[in-house]
Formats: sequence, structure tokens, C-alpha cells
Amino acid sequence: MSSVRLTFAPHRERMEAEGLPEIAIRAFAHYFEHLLSGETGLIREHAIRPVDSLPDSEHLTDADRRAGADALPHTVMLKLNGGLGTSMGLERAKSLLPVKEGFTFLDVIARQALSRAMPLVLMNSFSTADDSRRLLAAYHGVSRSLPLDFLQHKVPKIARHDLSPVDWPHNRQLEWCPPGHGDIYTALVTSGMLEALLDAGYRYLFVSNSDNLGASVDEAILGYFASRRLPFMMEVADRTPADRKGGHLALHPDGGLLLRESAQCPDEDAGFFQDIERHRFFNTNNLWIDIQALERLIEANEGVLRLPMIRNAKTVDPRDSGSTPVFQLETAMGAAIALFEGAGAIRVPRVRFAPVKTTNELLAVQSDAYVLLPDFTIALHPTRGAHVPVVTLDPRYYRTVDQLAAHTPHGTPSLQECTSLRVEGSIRFGRGVRLIGDVHLVNEHPETVVLPDGATLEGKANV
Repeated sequence: MSSVRLTFAPHRERMEAEGLPEIAIRAFAHYFEHLLSGETGLIREHAIRPVDSLPDSEHLTDADRRAGADALPHTVMLKLNGGLGTSMGLERAKSLLPVKEGFTFLDVIARQALSRAMPLVLMNSFSTADDSRRLLAAYHGVSRSLPLDFLQHKVPKIARHDLSPVDWPHNRQLEWCPPGHGDIYTALVTSGMLEALLDAGYRYLFVSNSDNLGASVDEAILGYFASRRLPFMMEVADRTPADRKGGHLALHPDGGLLLRESAQCPDEDAGFFQDIERHRFFNTNNLWIDIQALERLIEANEGVLRLPMIRNAKTVDPRDSGSTPVFQLETAMGAAIALFEGAGAIRVPRVRFAPVKTTNELLAVQSDAYVLLPDFTIALHPTRGAHVPVVTLDPRYYRTVDQLAAHTPHGTPSLQECTSLRVEGSIRFGRGVRLIGDVHLVNEHPETVVLPDGATLEGKANV
């Protein structure tokens, strides 16, 4: 342990200088010790079993819905809101991006909360807090008696060659990274938010990502969770070929549930990890948590939940592959499913998982394939059933939000009848363009091609 303390000392000094709380430092020290001992955080296939079946939210009853209505006054909506959307060329909170009928993600989320008379709380990062607070100031009482937000912590990036805090004078901010959304449990404690929730008499948390507008509070799912007195429940959906690299649900040999992320899968087990018939369910990151059970678990662990570590090997400047190699130690909040005795999972329809990580997904959600309902939930257009449109845009021309806007100056094309859209080359959509079925548009020329107003396209077309 002396070598651990000596090696960790500069990390502690850096964190203390930044004013990070002791519990956050102890949590990072826990994962650092695992790194120092050579632990990789890998979960091998022979150590787990597949999950064959789960309760299905589409088979819940009126009794579940009534139980949910009774539990609703004791429930808080908590959104993870720390992302900047840098992969799409944004420099502020992604949730401030207009997404539907002129409303931003946060507008839609705030109106969902107000329509249910339930409080909304955000877990912000230092980069997203100010802008998000300004937007929500227009929604009086959206957090009710609770603080509007609390902040995610940050931790040092670790130089791979000697495990010291990385030194990067070109941009000191790049010496730090978020510790993954598993930090939510530590941040709830250090911010005082957990105490505030308990003091105000709340019992249940619904936690989801702010960029997933499919993640609204469903009273039947809440009722199922509350009436069965589960301490923790994860919403999962069926894996498709598009989800081969996403985290999946599995079983411990003792029968308890666990979450395995792609970064926790050894290379030799990649075939098993990507077998969607074997590992059928992926984590939507929509979680239901009994606040009292969470308090008991945190107290039993002296403030630090020992979630499985995820060791990410990156460079200190993610845009410069020649910059100093680092480790980033992270945890996933869904991994807490393995820590709560009696935790459960429930299968939900794909529409409850509609995150926007790229302009592909942004175009889909902005299109008429999705509709905004009177209670401000987002749903697939009724004619689509449960079929989500798959969009693949040429990253040379559509990677950023500005590039997407330049190619859709009159709004998105109609995807209501579109199964999939693939665009190769630079193509600008005219007003009222309609796409039907599987559409593959190709422009082999360097100049942008403009599709005429009112055009209807099917199948593959060289334009």
C-alpha cells in the first residue's frame, strides 16, 4: 500500500488543488489502486452467462399504471446533461440544440416535467451548467423544492508511461476528464443532492441522458418498479446489428445481473460480445433507483460505490494521436445493477432509446418519422409502428450540425415512409423532399447536387 500512496500522492495533490471533495478523491484512489495492480477491468465471457428473458414493459397492466400514478408525486426526473456535443462541432451543451419544432432538448425535457408536475434535476458538468441554468430559468418551478442541478466531478488523466498525472501545458483543461456517468452516485452525495431528495420526501429517481428524448417517465414502468419494491431497475432493449458494440446485460454465475461495456470485453471474446443472439439486451441508460436503497448502499460502502472500472487508453489531446498516451479511468452508472441486491431489468421498446450522438440521429429525430405529443414526449409516427429509421450520412459533408443545416436549408426531408437513408457525397435537400423505403443517394462529383423541391425518391439513385 505504501507504493500505492506514493504513486497516488501527486493525483491527490492535483485534485485537492482543484477543490475536489474527499469522497471524490477516495473514489478515484480506489480505481487507481486497481490500475496500479494491473487490473484491466475486463469481464471475460467464461465468467458470465447470457440473459435469456426478461419482463416486458409492453405487457404491463392497468394495475401497474395505477401504481405508477400513485408513485409519481414521489418521483424525480434526473437528466445527465454534461455533454458538449463536440463530435458534432458544438461548443456548448448539446441539450441546447434545437431538436423538434424549434424546441431544444432541454425545452422538451422541462415541459415533460411540468406536464407531470414532477421536479427536474440535472447533473451538469462545469462546461454545461451556466448555459443550461439560463435556459431553464424560463421554466419557473421546474425543480420545485430541489436545487436545479449538481455538478459531475472531474479526475486527472493518467500518463501511461509512469502513471503520473499527465502534464499538458498547451491546454491545462485537457489534463482532466470526466469519470464517466458512474460518478453520479458520488456526486449526489458530495453535492448534497441526495440529502435534499430524502429531506423533501422523494423516493424514486428516473435517470436518463438529456439527448435521449425517448426516455420519458412512463407511469406503467414506474408502477412496476415501485410496486415490486425493486431497489434498482435498468431499461434494456433488443440488440440489433447496429448495437453490436454497445454494452449488454449479462448474469453473474450466482444469478445476479451485470453490465458489460465494449471496453470491458477482451479482444478474444469480441465475437461473443457482438453476438446479438447470445447477448440479446443492451442498456438504454434509462434507470430507476429507489433513493432510500441508494442511501443504504452508499452508507454501507462509506460513500464510495465500487463500480467495475473501465480503463480507456487514449491520448491527452483526443484530436492529436501523437500527443501523450493516457489512461482515463471511468465507470458506468448502469454497472450499479451488480451492487444492488435484488436489482432488476425490464425490456422496453426501441422508441425509448433515441439518443442523439451524431448528425445521423439528429436528422432522424428532427424529421417527421418522430412526432412531439401534447405531453411533450417524443414518439415514432404512428404509421411506423416500432420501426426506427436508420440514417447514414457521409461524414465528409454532414459530420457537424452546421454542415447538416447547410445541406437541409428548408428542413429535413420526410422520413415518415423511409426505412433507411444512406447518403454518399454532398447532396442538398430541397423543400418537401420525400423518401420512401430504403433510399441510397450517391453524388460522385465534388460539386454539391441540389435535390429539387417536392422530389420523391426510392431505392438507389445516382444524383
